[in-house]
Amino acid sequence: MKTFNAMYSNRFASQFRRLLSIQTASTPNDNALKFITKDVRLLPPHIQKSTIEIDDLASATEKSPLALQLFKVPGVKSILIGDDFITVNKVDEKLSNSDHSRWQFLKPQIINVIDRSLSKSSEKKVNVLTPQFLENISNVHHDDYIVSQEPLDTDDDITYEIKELINTRIRPAIQDDGGDVQFRRFDPDAGIVYIKLKGACKSCSLSEDTLKHGIESMLQHYVEEVKEVKAILDPEEEISLKEFEKLEKKLMSRSTV
Repeated sequence: MKTFNAMYSNRFASQFRRLLSIQTASTPNDNALKFITKDVRLLPPHIQKSTIEIDDLASATEKSPLALQLFKVPGVKSILIGDDFITVNKVDEKLSNSDHSRWQFLKPQIINVIDRSLSKSSEKKVNVLTPQFLENISNVHHDDYIVSQEPLDTDDDITYEIKELINTRIRPAIQDDGGDVQFRRFDPDAGIVYIKLKGACKSCSLSEDTLKHGIESMLQHYVEEVKEVKAILDPEEEISLKEFEKLEKKLMSRSTV
């Protein structure tokens, strides 16, 4: 069995090396792996600094043919697409009775999907993003991807400084770890900065450390008006999280029987 698994892994590895150069990098989250695609730019120029998060099949259908292909790999839970990387979150091994939820099985399959989906010579090449989604995010008023992330002349001084720090000091470090952070708003009365964590950071056991000891401490150091940083979820994410928690409890109860 071990020999077969090694042959299985090597076969996929040799296959993708012929076409695209895809590297992998570990993240602080054991259930997330970063796949780096230096040969291909995944996002159009006007959103290259952004990341696209896809949490389920419905979102993949709306946003990304590439993500839709990745969700066909059993064990894939969510996907974050950056300009030159894709972070894949998998289902925790404790929630699966199959060995195929381990990275040694998932990694070569994911590499193969990325390779055949992005290689110019591939007959199965697909778009990274759907035309409709690209049209939506091309709107300059789309706050998730353009307006709210960049410091604007219309921002007050504190908000401008917070955005500048997040974009130049915080986001590059978090993206290196396969995640991302989005500024949502600043409440001047309470001194609270609201952000959204994405990718490897969102579901990581160390996300609270990232939030408090990384993001919050840096913002407080440079902006005295910041008293606290809080992570928030979008409404659809809250629904997805609750549904997954129900499934998680059901699977855990079965495993203890």
